[in-house]
Amino acid sequence: MTDDDPVRELSQRLAHVEERLAALESTDRPPSAVEQGDVFWALGGLKQRTSDSPGAVLMTGAVTVPKGHQAHWQMQGSVEELFESDFGSRAESLSALAHPVRLRLLQRLLTDASTVEEILETGDFGTSGQVYHHLRQLVAAGWATALGSGRYEIPPARIVPLLIMLLGVDR
Repeated sequence: MTDDDPVRELSQRLAHVEERLAALESTDRPPSAVEQGDVFWALGGLKQRTSDSPGAVLMTGAVTVPKGHQAHWQMQGSVEELFESDFGSRAESLSALAHPVRLRLLQRLLTDASTVEEILETGDFGTSGQVYHHLRQLVAAGWATALGSGRYEIPPARIVPLLIMLLGVDR
């Protein structure tokens, strides 16, 4: 092995990475399914996977929240299992979201706040006692996590489901 071998290998690897990057950034790339007008690409894939059953429901998302955290998440449930389950058993979790202050608190935790102090700075949420009351409800239902010292976050596995529910009520 000569001294040039590692340099040559590194140069070749770099050239390969640059090629791949250029291909990704190229405007000559093939159009995506959505760009081709196939807005139901996820539905088509789900129907293919569940063609021998009464169906399924799929929730999926790839999200970068304004604070920079990423959440990549997917969940599928069979129609049979969902209809056999107790819908009412989900009431507590849904109830925790069914308050405008709690929804705005979640929004702040996703966008620009991590502490109760930061939440209170806007003056939109009442007293610290009121904020802690609402945050306790969200933590108990799993929509938020207490990190200690008045710090809270939305668990990554809850970000996409939360956004899906918001999207669902907009329809």
